[in-house]
Amino acid sequence: MTTLILGALEAEIAGFRFALSRRQEVKWHNETISVGRLAESEVIVAWTGVGKTMSAMATQHLIDAFEPGRIVFTGIAGALNHELDIGDVVVAREMLQYDLDARAAGFELGRVPFTDFRIIPSDPQLLEAALTYRPSGFRVIPGRILTGDLFLSRWTDARHEYLVSELCGDAVEMEGASAGLVALVNRIPFLLLRVLSDRVDGSATADFKTFLPKASERSYEIVRHVLAVVGQQKG
Repeated sequence: MTTLILGALEAEIAGFRFALSRRQEVKWHNETISVGRLAESEVIVAWTGVGKTMSAMATQHLIDAFEPGRIVFTGIAGALNHELDIGDVVVAREMLQYDLDARAAGFELGRVPFTDFRIIPSDPQLLEAALTYRPSGFRVIPGRILTGDLFLSRWTDARHEYLVSELCGDAVEMEGASAGLVALVNRIPFLLLRVLSDRVDGSATADFKTFLPKASERSYEIVRHVLAVVGQQKG
């Protein structure tokens, strides 16, 4: 089964790209899509661009072009859960688009109007595999990841309190739920995991240039573990 590995930025997936054996590359617009093997699995590695529209568009294109059997999306995120530290990893038990707001028309916050789509679950088998990873010096926890087209570096005013008080988010980012919704509609198992780079309340922030390689390494090790576990289960 082929696994599609995605990140919003090239820096978030570069480690995966360089680790591939038998690597071949395909061009799509200004994107380089890498195809090869990782942990005895066939994989496709690509970046989507930032934001919900870019991630949804790229995910659907890659599904159409390569017909992957599963999708893993990774990268960095901001922490909403005050019990989490920079460097911890949140594996999405579920995702939600926090800025999809049609409440004035009678729909719940986060619901796609006139559909059943609101809470988007990760695939249970992939989630379970990720949670069997045993980290050293950081934590890997299941949680709810919120997605929206806002770059939130601080939310000290009442406008963003609902992310925790109402939506019970553990982390916030800009692509996961939109890519997850595309996967769900296409009936493809999907997993989202994010390394925490800052606390969105502004109380702690990692140095981005020095932190991103460390975050990418953590993502790589966990995803490689997931592929190994699901590969053994299949065997």
